[in-house]
Amino acid sequence: MGFAMNAVSILAVVFICLIGVFGLVGLVMFISDRTQTQDAIRRNYPVLGRFRHLFSTLGEFFRQYFFAMDREELPFNRAQREWIARACAGVTNTVAFGSTRNTSVPGTPIFVNAPFPPLDDQSALTEPMLIGPTARVPYNAPSFFNISGMSYGALSRPAVTALSRGAREAGVWLNTGEGGLSPFHLDGGCDIVFQIGTAKYGVRDAAGNLSDTRLKEISEIPQVRMFELKLAQGAKPGKGGILPAAKVNAEIAEIRGITEGEASISPNRHLDIANYDELLDMVARVREITGKPVGIKTVAGSEVALREMFLNFAARPDDVPDFITIDGGEGGTGAAPMPLIDLVGMSVREALPMVCNLRDEYGFKERIRLISSGKLVNPGDVAWALAAGADFVTSARGFMFSLGCIQALKCNRNTCPTGITTHDPRFQQGLVVEDKYLKVARYAREVIHEVETIAHSVGVDEPRKMRRRHMRIVQEDGSSRPMNEILPSYSAVAEM
Repeated sequence: MGFAMNAVSILAVVFICLIGVFGLVGLVMFISDRTQTQDAIRRNYPVLGRFRHLFSTLGEFFRQYFFAMDREELPFNRAQREWIARACAGVTNTVAFGSTRNTSVPGTPIFVNAPFPPLDDQSALTEPMLIGPTARVPYNAPSFFNISGMSYGALSRPAVTALSRGAREAGVWLNTGEGGLSPFHLDGGCDIVFQIGTAKYGVRDAAGNLSDTRLKEISEIPQVRMFELKLAQGAKPGKGGILPAAKVNAEIAEIRGITEGEASISPNRHLDIANYDELLDMVARVREITGKPVGIKTVAGSEVALREMFLNFAARPDDVPDFITIDGGEGGTGAAPMPLIDLVGMSVREALPMVCNLRDEYGFKERIRLISSGKLVNPGDVAWALAAGADFVTSARGFMFSLGCIQALKCNRNTCPTGITTHDPRFQQGLVVEDKYLKVARYAREVIHEVETIAHSVGVDEPRKMRRRHMRIVQEDGSSRPMNEILPSYSAVAEM
């Protein structure tokens, strides 16, 4: 009885102390909120006003789990993410009871099924495609679906390592992004596309100019199959990249050729490329030094500028790029100001057919390969791009999801909770390479397989044989029209 009374007394004392502590903390917060001048809500409603900021911060996460419907979220919705999750896990991606997609939304593509499709033993299988026929060492690319540019530095060591091993497992290429070639890109033994950004990371001299010597050294690595000159990317057309000083450790500084501990800011364009003639000079220079295919990556801004580009290409056909990567202006993995992400650059849905038509009009259909990028993460997106005119599709965020990305929107900080875009060892330990590389490979293979399934359904024996006539686009009144009537290909227009 005495023990019980003592216990009750102790608990009472603890409870009173806790009330005192909370009361004291509350008083301090009250005084702090009432006297501060930055936040009117906290000044007028001390303590309680703090909950507004808390709920606003947590809102984006609560919406993802509790409130948003499967197809409502941006930049990627739950249905898209869950398809990738199932593909990565190697489980069936069949669903029951009908589609959750609203197919009456204007712009929705609907594939035209063939009345008598090929039998199941006549599947639409992907064939390799040659890139850079005039290069000394052309590249016969085995897959139409590949990993887009994500730099080491922006991505963590385990993330890049898992992507490299997964790419090798699936037989797809891995683009280095503009941050140079790290040992982790090479770790898995996959094919590499080396991206040359505006700061020339990895191939620059002490002054930041392109180093022919360093470029030659990179090209002699057998895994490096192509080079890509990045003019612009979807997240920030017209603006250079920023790598915070906190991420510039000794290793990254050595790989990029920059100073440790200092923020690295890329120019908004190549300082030595101010017009299309200089662009073609650079393409020819890189191809001559490396002997390998050289392409460009850009964001479409207007048909006028694109036509001017192809007019210059027509005047110098020997120097044209071997491929053009068209990125959509919808934003990408790179952190950027909101106005650029939201409002600058054409969507890939508009840009890709336009670039394809111009390429064909100027006679470069067999010479210049088109690579489409920009929010194309599911089989339907990839199949749309191939039917619209792309020869290849690359994805960055799709593969980030395969690594375990939860769309926490922390890519521009060093606090990514999944270890993908952080150099904090605490968070990186959650990304287990031995598990994640298998998920990367499964995701790539499942996209390829289901695109082949769509191609088989529309009646062709190879995914790149899909054409705009194999798609219908939903209109404002809910009806659909063939895409080749809305956006006819150049060959169709020429035959009229």
